[in-house]
Amino acid sequence: MDRPRVTLKLATSLDGRIATASGHSKWITGEAARREVHLMRASVDAVMIGIGAAIADDPELTVRTEPPPEQQPLRVIMDHKVRLAPTSRLALSADRRAAVLVMSVGEWPAPDPSLPLSETNVTIAMVRPKPGEGEVLAALRALKRDHGVATLLLEGGGILAGAAIRENVVDRIEWFRAPILIGDDGRPALAGLHVQWLEQAPKWRRVALRELGPDVWESYERAG
Repeated sequence: MDRPRVTLKLATSLDGRIATASGHSKWITGEAARREVHLMRASVDAVMIGIGAAIADDPELTVRTEPPPEQQPLRVIMDHKVRLAPTSRLALSADRRAAVLVMSVGEWPAPDPSLPLSETNVTIAMVRPKPGEGEVLAALRALKRDHGVATLLLEGGGILAGAAIRENVVDRIEWFRAPILIGDDGRPALAGLHVQWLEQAPKWRRVALRELGPDVWESYERAG
């Protein structure tokens, strides 16, 4: 395989929302679910989010286990216009043991080297997709080729998750559901998949079901 194996992690309400209409999302799931997510991060080479999630949540994306790992997974942000703030927790925590990589994928000029982010330890990579190649797949192939990433945890948000599903690059889904309802004005876990007929819907096979306190944790693998 010329790309990493990808696991999509979702933490949602029962109706598949990752945040309220105002963007409030901390915390949808409970402590037990969040502990499992840190174990997942510790088991992969890289963790990826979109710039929307990076701006809205200002996460650090590090593994917080006891003891902490000697080497943190590579933290990757899909960021077309390199908007990650130099004062963000990701940028401020970037160092040799906890690297941060911003990937600008597209057919536009390379990012200006004088950007404020260039004063941090964040690495900026420009990736140009091949003709007909999706942007997420192009980023994944670059991660495998240039950074040796074999396993990746995709943590959101909904636009990036939807794109990854559309491009058929998600191998496994780890879905944490909290017993709450947010409604259709909340932010969805997946952006539009452009499904017109049920026969077109991506098919998944549930391989595990567990309870974590009040939450439910389901694991799925691609069914075809």
